[in-house]
Amino acid sequence: MTTPQGPSLFEQIRKSDDNGNEFWSARDLAKVLEYTEYRHFKPAMERAREACTNSGQNVVDHFEHMLGMIGLGKGGKRMVENVKLSRYACYLIVQNADPAKEVVALGQTYFAVQTRLQEIRQMEEYNRLDTEDEKRIFLRGELTRNNLLLAEAAKTAGIIEPIDYAIFQNHGYMGLYGGLDAKAIKERKELKKNQSLLDHMGSSELAANVFRATQTDDKLRRENIVGKEKANRTHFEVGAKVRQTIQELGGTMPEDLPLAESIKKVGERPKRKRFK
Repeated sequence: MTTPQGPSLFEQIRKSDDNGNEFWSARDLAKVLEYTEYRHFKPAMERAREACTNSGQNVVDHFEHMLGMIGLGKGGKRMVENVKLSRYACYLIVQNADPAKEVVALGQTYFAVQTRLQEIRQMEEYNRLDTEDEKRIFLRGELTRNNLLLAEAAKTAGIIEPIDYAIFQNHGYMGLYGGLDAKAIKERKELKKNQSLLDHMGSSELAANVFRATQTDDKLRRENIVGKEKANRTHFEVGAKVRQTIQELGGTMPEDLPLAESIKKVGERPKRKRFK
């Protein structure tokens, strides 16, 4: 669902209101998700509203009723009901849409990654960071925390032995890094055997791996995936979709990002004083 050298279809239908706030039209999203009629799309939107309520969010902040004009035959137009959707609303809708459609799977990854990125940007702590070193330290901590949660989900799925978990992790790397496993990534980046790959990632690469870990964790738990092969395949597929999203947004592939100084050395530096 991309155009040559262009943005995702989901990005193409993104709009902005008079205050500069982004939103999506429910009718536009229904068309992109390949619903032939808007009424067939409504059940997925209602399930998304329910999920929004259950998550403790204010529904009207994410699903706002509005009216819009649609074209008819011979140049005619008529006013129809529509819904102004936030990015989070779109995320919930694609999670509740028909999973058999390829475009729905693409939408799940696109909005999951973008929603997570937005969450990080909105974090008060993250917003106070203004250097690459500070962002790296923050995201390294996020990745450590989410890897622990992912390990728990993998264990529930049947990944028990250390060797099995190493294989499971490599599947995620291969999806995200275009077929390269951890060893191949280190060789490409010219890291020594005793050097940690995670400790030499810049903020962009760390963020991509945070997305990979969080979305694999969510998918394993949400779909109650059981079995080594299914868990490995899930990790690979999520990694590959995160990679695809990076490509759609015009980003640099993670294997092509420059090697960063060891984060351990960064953490040993005196902290820069802040002035009001």
